[in-house]
Amino acid sequence: MTENNDMNKYLFINLATMLSMSVMQQLGKLVNPAAGKAEINLDAAQATIDTLDMLAAKTKGNLDKDEERIMQETLAMLKMNFVETKEMQKAEGRRQNKKPREPAKPEEPENAPSEHSAQQKTGTKPSSEQPKDAKFHKSYT
Repeated sequence: MTENNDMNKYLFINLATMLSMSVMQQLGKLVNPAAGKAEINLDAAQATIDTLDMLAAKTKGNLDKDEERIMQETLAMLKMNFVETKEMQKAEGRRQNKKPREPAKPEEPENAPSEHSAQQKTGTKPSSEQPKDAKFHKSYT
């Protein structure tokens, strides 16, 4: 009978580990081998964590100390990673929704002549209005 218990213990730990790895993959912490890249799916991660929570509730009182510890530690770690990933996505969303700030214009010293006053003295047009040399016909801005 102990062989059967040992096998069930192994299978239970294997099941908890597989579900844990699925959650980590759904949180983008592990590469999805099918896609070849890390992807985040918070809904799927939440569903898998809920499945592990249900499994813990249904097996309560039927687990040995090792199984109980593994289940508790696994759930705690997965929930912390879920919250961390969710907060990270919120922060990224806020960052992407912000409008980019325009770069600050350098201040001219008070005694430096402005471009407008320099034009008046020399009679030249600003550089953007001056005719361009034919050999510099492309703009790389």
